[in-house]
Amino acid sequence: MELLEAIRARRSVRKYTDKQIPREHLEKIIEAGTYAPNAGGGQRSMIIGIHNADMVEKLGRMNMAKFDRSRLIGSYVSKEQPSVIDDSSIKSGFYGAPSLCIVFAQKNFMFGIPDAFCCAQAMIMEAFDLGISSCIVSRAEETFDNETGAALLKEWGVPENYIARCFVTLGYCDGEYPKPKPRKAHRSIIIE
Repeated sequence: MELLEAIRARRSVRKYTDKQIPREHLEKIIEAGTYAPNAGGGQRSMIIGIHNADMVEKLGRMNMAKFDRSRLIGSYVSKEQPSVIDDSSIKSGFYGAPSLCIVFAQKNFMFGIPDAFCCAQAMIMEAFDLGISSCIVSRAEETFDNETGAALLKEWGVPENYIARCFVTLGYCDGEYPKPKPRKAHRSIIIE
């Protein structure tokens, strides 16, 4: 598949079956993240893959613990693939995905957030190529900003000068794969 065609076809999925993805696919997805563009070629981002549905669920509930709806700007995401933005009854920010990647960056590094999201973008495209559904989820810093989160980071060997920046949920779409939304007008300009 041509790259632009894949970019047009890939969707964020927020309804997953409980079928686990193959470990070798998770490894490829993580590898794609390690090849993402990064500031100055410094390769400062760190990726942890979680290939355990129970741990993903625990982390997903931690992700929602400090979710502040007052910071939303009236967005509506999808009836078919509802987001925590749409449905306050959703208790896990990871929507039942059986696998997850956590992308970390150095604290106080000017380009840490862009680097992390470049990793996430590369991972979701590799997942799509492998037939795996995905979604980039934020609220990473808040997820680990508690005793339980800090203990997990220590257990996993995450250096103290690193901070979680985003997540990539991974699994198989439950139901029909989402259709594309029409593109909004006036989102791009070319200056000659």
